[in-house]
Amino acid sequence: MTAPTAATRIGDLTRPVRGRLWAGTALAFIASAAGLLPYAAIAEIAALLLDGNGSQAWAWAFIGAAGVAVRLGLGVTAALITHYADADLQRHLRLRLARHAASVPLGWFGGRGSGELKKAVDDDVEDMHHLVAHASLDIAGALGLPLAAIAYLAAVDWRMTLVTLALLPIATYTIQRAHRTLPDRMAELTAAQLRINNAVIEYVDGIQVVKAYGRRGRRYRRFAEAVDDFGDTLARWTAEAGRAMFASLAILSPAAVLLVVAGTGTGMIAAGWLAPVDLLPFLLVGVGLPAPYMTLLQSTQLLRKAQNAAAHVGQVLAVPPLPAPAAARTPQAFDLAFEDVSFAYDDDAPVLRGVSARCPAGSTTALVGPSGSGKTTLVRLIPRFFDPDAGTVRIGGTDVRDLDPATLLRSVAIVFQDVTLIRDTIRENLRLGDPDASDADVEAAARAAHLHEAILALPDGYDTVVEAHGGALSGGQRQRLTIARALLQDAPIVLLDEATAHIDPENEAAVRASLARLTEGRTVIVIAHRLHTITEADQILVLDSGRVAESGTHERLLAADGAYARAWRSQHGTETDR
Repeated sequence: MTAPTAATRIGDLTRPVRGRLWAGTALAFIASAAGLLPYAAIAEIAALLLDGNGSQAWAWAFIGAAGVAVRLGLGVTAALITHYADADLQRHLRLRLARHAASVPLGWFGGRGSGELKKAVDDDVEDMHHLVAHASLDIAGALGLPLAAIAYLAAVDWRMTLVTLALLPIATYTIQRAHRTLPDRMAELTAAQLRINNAVIEYVDGIQVVKAYGRRGRRYRRFAEAVDDFGDTLARWTAEAGRAMFASLAILSPAAVLLVVAGTGTGMIAAGWLAPVDLLPFLLVGVGLPAPYMTLLQSTQLLRKAQNAAAHVGQVLAVPPLPAPAAARTPQAFDLAFEDVSFAYDDDAPVLRGVSARCPAGSTTALVGPSGSGKTTLVRLIPRFFDPDAGTVRIGGTDVRDLDPATLLRSVAIVFQDVTLIRDTIRENLRLGDPDASDADVEAAARAAHLHEAILALPDGYDTVVEAHGGALSGGQRQRLTIARALLQDAPIVLLDEATAHIDPENEAAVRASLARLTEGRTVIVIAHRLHTITEADQILVLDSGRVAESGTHERLLAADGAYARAWRSQHGTETDR
């Protein structure tokens, strides 16, 4: 399947407002053509006065005034139509990008960084403003007035018409020469902008590390290098665009056109080829003929930028979503099974290699192993953050790829180690687990996670607004908030990735007891590094290099004296604990 062209992408993206764009373009064309009437009226009035027919000048005065009114009225109406269309399109595209982002594999974000999505949703949609609100009007203006003027001037004298138009092809050739590498410069600028977006997000997220290590930090260096690269690229683009603009201004300036028209016209009058009165239309109308063309040329940079932005938005929307099932099924049970599962991120080495395991409904399975062994990846295959490259993940005997996506996500409560909240009140952050939960249900979940008293101590209590990384809440409190949110969701499957990692020792036992009580009867998978937190698990899977190296209960794994037993002794400093 061939990749869509830039024109195809633009046509697809602007389809919701295409009718309004055509209407605005038509009105702008008529308005531009009507702009000829005032100049033509002045020329005709001058000719009538010179011929002594001043009584007929009033008709042309009325025509000129009507032309001004039509031009202003239709021009303003056209601009309003396209600007309202642009506002609606920006809203539509941002919502479309957001919905699409929710459907693509999580690995897409990890492979490209948040900067690419931010660029599409924010920068690119904004850069398309000129394409939607102005480009069609500029094109209509560059055609309406010149076509009407050419017809009018040709009726006066076709030879002087050709002289008046002679500078346009010269200017076009000169500008094309100046623009010959501008697409490359624009592509470089777009890439530099993407790099600086990624660097800014990384810099802000890691500002604590940057402040701690100052200029020595890698994040600061990457940010500084991205800023310098963007500045150099922008300077090259500005220099090249400036040369093109200077060339167009020099050749199509009113002074240059007037010099050519007046000089040639005077010579033709002297030769007897042109009546003196017939030179007036060319001096009045012909001198202004390049103006719409100049407007179009001056907007070339913005148009190229808008086209590149539309192309990038199209590329983001072209990222394939996770395949949806042809006939969605609903799980009838909530046991989990991994059947010979293998997975790799993009073209990297496999993270999981033929993993097989069964987690009975209502049981607790702990995943342990060194960093990079595949624990988190295995857990994220359950809610389909990714699909396995080989093998199958099943819930209640049904492949998760055959389940309705909304039903799947409602069936799985997730608490990851890295906590991110939405910018809203604590109450609404908790309600993400169940949008229909009452205030009493929200408070009950907070009490179960030992968070209720900490929330009440805040000035606004449950109505305290928190930021993405917590704001008024400490790291341990943010972790407990996500635990409370998962408990409020009341899902039959619970995934915990070091859920007690940031909880202080004073509250750890209480929170673990609450988790044990409130997850009773559910299928629970726990990723743990502190082995004493999972000694009561029904089974423990020890992952190593993407494979299940050992499995069993805590006691059996200690008795086997393998990798788990060595890790236990390393953490607890004992030779044996059987």
